[in-house]
Amino acid sequence: MPRVNRILLSAVLLVLALVIQVSILGRLQLPGATPDLLMLVVVGLALVYGPTGGCLVGFCAGLLADLAPPSDHAVGRYALVLCLVGYGAGLLRPEGGRQRSALSALGVVAVAAVLSTLLYATVGALVGDTAARHVGLTGLVFSALLYDVLLAPFTVPLVMLLARRFDGDRVVNETERGADGGSGLGALARYRTTREPSATPYKKKRALGLAKRP
Repeated sequence: MPRVNRILLSAVLLVLALVIQVSILGRLQLPGATPDLLMLVVVGLALVYGPTGGCLVGFCAGLLADLAPPSDHAVGRYALVLCLVGYGAGLLRPEGGRQRSALSALGVVAVAAVLSTLLYATVGALVGDTAARHVGLTGLVFSALLYDVLLAPFTVPLVMLLARRFDGDRVVNETERGADGGSGLGALARYRTTREPSATPYKKKRALGLAKRP
Protein backbone atom coordinates (compact mmCIF):
# COMPACT_ATOMS: atom_id res chain seq x y z
CA MET A 1 0.00 0.00 0.00
CA PRO A 2 2.76 2.56 0.72
CA ARG A 3 4.15 1.94 -2.76
CA VAL A 4 0.76 2.68 -4.34
CA ASN A 5 0.51 5.86 -2.28
CA ARG A 6 3.93 6.92 -3.49
CA ILE A 7 3.00 6.39 -7.14
CA LEU A 8 -0.31 8.24 -6.85
CA LEU A 9 1.11 11.17 -4.93
CA SER A 10 4.12 11.50 -7.21
CA ALA A 11 1.93 11.40 -10.32
CA VAL A 12 -0.43 14.08 -9.00
CA LEU A 13 2.37 16.38 -7.85
CA LEU A 14 4.37 16.01 -11.06
CA VAL A 15 1.39 16.69 -13.34
CA LEU A 16 0.33 19.69 -11.23
CA ALA A 17 3.88 21.06 -11.22
CA LEU A 18 4.17 20.59 -14.98
CA VAL A 19 0.90 22.44 -15.63
CA ILE A 20 1.99 25.36 -13.44
CA GLN A 21 5.44 25.30 -15.04
CA VAL A 22 4.12 25.52 -18.59
CA SER A 23 1.05 27.71 -18.12
CA ILE A 24 2.29 30.22 -15.52
CA LEU A 25 6.03 30.17 -14.80
CA GLY A 26 6.99 29.71 -18.44
CA ARG A 27 5.07 32.85 -19.43
CA LEU A 28 6.52 35.24 -16.88
CA GLN A 29 9.31 36.29 -19.28
CA LEU A 30 11.83 36.57 -16.46
CA PRO A 31 15.44 37.37 -17.35
CA GLY A 32 17.68 34.34 -17.60
CA ALA A 33 16.29 30.94 -16.66
CA THR A 34 12.74 29.94 -15.75
CA PRO A 35 11.86 28.87 -12.18
CA ASP A 36 11.96 25.08 -12.24
CA LEU A 37 9.00 23.92 -10.16
CA LEU A 38 9.28 20.40 -11.52
CA MET A 39 12.83 20.08 -10.25
CA LEU A 40 11.77 21.33 -6.80
CA VAL A 41 9.07 18.66 -6.59
CA VAL A 42 11.63 15.99 -7.54
CA VAL A 43 14.01 17.21 -4.84
CA GLY A 44 11.26 17.26 -2.20
CA LEU A 45 10.16 13.71 -3.01
CA ALA A 46 13.75 12.45 -3.21
CA LEU A 47 14.50 13.82 0.27
CA VAL A 48 11.74 11.52 1.60
CA TYR A 49 11.92 8.52 -0.75
CA GLY A 50 15.70 8.16 -0.98
CA PRO A 51 17.98 7.68 -4.02
CA THR A 52 16.04 4.93 -5.77
CA GLY A 53 12.69 6.66 -5.45
CA GLY A 54 14.24 10.01 -6.32
CA CYS A 55 15.83 8.54 -9.44
CA LEU A 56 12.53 7.08 -10.66
CA VAL A 57 10.55 10.21 -9.85
CA GLY A 58 13.17 12.37 -11.56
CA PHE A 59 13.14 10.26 -14.70
CA CYS A 60 9.34 10.38 -14.96
CA ALA A 61 9.29 14.14 -14.30
CA GLY A 62 11.93 14.81 -16.91
CA LEU A 63 10.19 12.62 -19.47
CA LEU A 64 6.95 14.53 -18.93
CA ALA A 65 8.80 17.79 -19.47
CA ASP A 66 10.45 16.39 -22.62
CA LEU A 67 7.11 15.38 -24.11
CA ALA A 68 4.98 18.33 -22.99
CA PRO A 69 4.56 21.19 -25.47
CA PRO A 70 6.16 23.60 -26.22
CA SER A 71 9.24 21.43 -25.70
CA ASP A 72 11.91 22.13 -28.32
CA HIS A 73 14.69 19.78 -27.23
CA ALA A 74 15.49 16.11 -27.73
CA VAL A 75 13.33 13.64 -25.84
CA GLY A 76 15.17 12.16 -22.89
CA ARG A 77 17.46 15.13 -22.34
CA TYR A 78 15.70 16.52 -19.27
CA ALA A 79 14.75 13.02 -18.13
CA LEU A 80 18.45 12.23 -17.78
CA VAL A 81 19.10 15.47 -15.91
CA LEU A 82 16.29 15.07 -13.38
CA CYS A 83 17.06 11.38 -12.97
CA LEU A 84 20.57 12.27 -11.81
CA VAL A 85 19.31 15.17 -9.68
CA GLY A 86 16.72 12.95 -7.99
CA TYR A 87 19.30 10.29 -7.26
CA GLY A 88 21.76 12.82 -5.84
CA ALA A 89 19.12 14.49 -3.66
CA GLY A 90 18.00 11.07 -2.42
CA LEU A 91 21.54 10.34 -1.23
CA LEU A 92 21.19 13.38 1.05
CA ARG A 93 17.92 12.10 2.50
CA PRO A 94 17.78 12.82 6.26
CA GLU A 95 16.88 10.18 8.82
CA GLY A 96 13.14 9.43 8.69
CA GLY A 97 12.70 11.83 5.77
CA ARG A 98 12.68 14.88 8.07
CA GLN A 99 15.03 17.81 7.61
CA ARG A 100 16.52 19.09 10.85
CA SER A 101 16.70 22.64 9.52
CA ALA A 102 15.31 24.63 6.63
CA LEU A 103 18.82 25.69 5.61
CA SER A 104 19.83 22.11 4.82
CA ALA A 105 16.89 21.73 2.42
CA LEU A 106 17.72 25.07 0.79
CA GLY A 107 21.30 23.90 0.41
CA VAL A 108 20.16 20.79 -1.44
CA VAL A 109 17.93 22.92 -3.67
CA ALA A 110 20.79 25.32 -4.44
CA VAL A 111 23.12 22.50 -5.44
CA ALA A 112 20.36 20.85 -7.51
CA ALA A 113 19.58 24.13 -9.31
CA VAL A 114 23.20 24.67 -10.31
CA LEU A 115 23.85 21.05 -11.30
CA SER A 116 20.63 20.69 -13.27
CA THR A 117 21.41 23.81 -15.29
CA LEU A 118 24.98 22.72 -15.97
CA LEU A 119 23.95 19.15 -16.83
CA TYR A 120 21.20 20.38 -19.16
CA ALA A 121 23.65 22.64 -20.98
CA THR A 122 26.29 19.90 -21.14
CA VAL A 123 23.90 17.33 -22.57
CA GLY A 124 22.68 19.95 -25.03
CA ALA A 125 26.22 20.65 -26.18
CA LEU A 126 26.79 16.93 -26.74
CA VAL A 127 23.74 16.71 -29.03
CA GLY A 128 24.53 19.94 -30.88
CA ASP A 129 22.34 22.43 -29.00
CA THR A 130 24.35 25.64 -28.51
CA ALA A 131 21.55 27.83 -27.14
CA ALA A 132 23.21 28.08 -23.73
CA ARG A 133 26.29 29.70 -25.32
CA HIS A 134 24.22 32.46 -26.94
CA VAL A 135 22.22 33.22 -23.81
CA GLY A 136 25.20 32.97 -21.45
CA LEU A 137 25.76 29.99 -19.19
CA THR A 138 26.78 32.11 -16.20
CA GLY A 139 23.59 34.15 -16.34
CA LEU A 140 21.49 31.00 -16.66
CA VAL A 141 23.13 29.37 -13.64
CA PHE A 142 22.81 32.48 -11.47
CA SER A 143 19.17 33.14 -12.40
CA ALA A 144 18.21 29.48 -11.96
CA LEU A 145 19.85 29.45 -8.54
CA LEU A 146 18.08 32.65 -7.50
CA TYR A 147 14.61 31.69 -8.73
CA ASP A 148 14.68 28.14 -7.39
CA VAL A 149 15.97 29.13 -3.94
CA LEU A 150 13.27 31.82 -3.67
CA LEU A 151 10.57 29.35 -4.71
CA ALA A 152 11.83 26.43 -2.62
CA PRO A 153 10.43 27.50 0.83
CA PHE A 154 6.92 27.49 -0.63
CA THR A 155 7.17 24.11 -2.35
CA VAL A 156 9.79 21.72 -0.95
CA PRO A 157 8.50 21.62 2.70
CA LEU A 158 4.94 21.07 1.46
CA VAL A 159 6.01 18.27 -0.88
CA MET A 160 7.99 16.58 1.89
CA LEU A 161 5.06 16.89 4.30
CA LEU A 162 2.66 15.30 1.82
CA ALA A 163 5.15 12.53 1.04
CA ARG A 164 5.55 11.70 4.73
CA ARG A 165 1.79 11.75 5.34
CA PHE A 166 1.06 9.40 2.44
CA ASP A 167 4.01 7.18 3.38
CA GLY A 168 3.70 7.41 7.16
CA ASP A 169 4.11 3.74 8.09
CA ARG A 170 7.37 3.29 6.22
CA VAL A 171 8.85 6.54 7.51
CA VAL A 172 8.03 5.61 11.12
CA ASN A 173 9.57 2.16 10.74
CA GLU A 174 12.74 3.56 9.19
CA THR A 175 13.00 6.13 11.99
CA GLU A 176 12.71 3.44 14.66
CA ARG A 177 15.38 1.33 12.98
CA GLY A 178 17.65 4.34 12.61
CA ALA A 179 17.26 5.34 16.26
CA ASP A 180 19.09 2.23 17.45
CA GLY A 181 21.34 1.77 14.43
CA GLY A 182 19.23 -1.09 13.08
CA SER A 183 20.35 -3.46 15.82
CA GLY A 184 16.91 -4.16 17.25
CA LEU A 185 17.71 -2.57 20.61
CA GLY A 186 14.65 -0.35 20.30
CA ALA A 187 12.36 -3.39 20.41
CA LEU A 188 14.34 -4.81 23.34
CA ALA A 189 13.93 -1.55 25.25
CA ARG A 190 10.17 -1.62 24.69
CA TYR A 191 10.09 -5.24 25.89
CA ARG A 192 11.90 -4.29 29.08
CA THR A 193 9.52 -1.46 29.80
CA THR A 194 6.58 -3.83 29.52
CA ARG A 195 8.27 -6.27 31.88
CA GLU A 196 9.23 -3.76 34.57
CA PRO A 197 5.72 -3.06 36.02
CA SER A 198 5.13 -6.75 36.81
CA ALA A 199 8.36 -6.98 38.80
CA THR A 200 7.25 -4.54 41.53
CA PRO A 201 4.08 -6.43 42.69
CA TYR A 202 6.08 -9.67 42.80
CA LYS A 203 8.62 -8.13 45.12
CA LYS A 204 5.86 -6.74 47.34
CA LYS A 205 4.22 -10.14 47.65
CA ARG A 206 7.50 -11.73 48.68
CA ALA A 207 8.06 -9.00 51.25
CA LEU A 208 4.60 -9.54 52.73
CA GLY A 209 5.19 -13.30 52.90
CA LEU A 210 8.41 -12.81 54.82
CA ALA A 211 6.71 -10.45 57.24
CA LYS A 212 4.11 -13.08 58.21
CA ARG A 213 6.75 -15.58 59.21
CA PRO A 214 7.44 -15.77 63.04
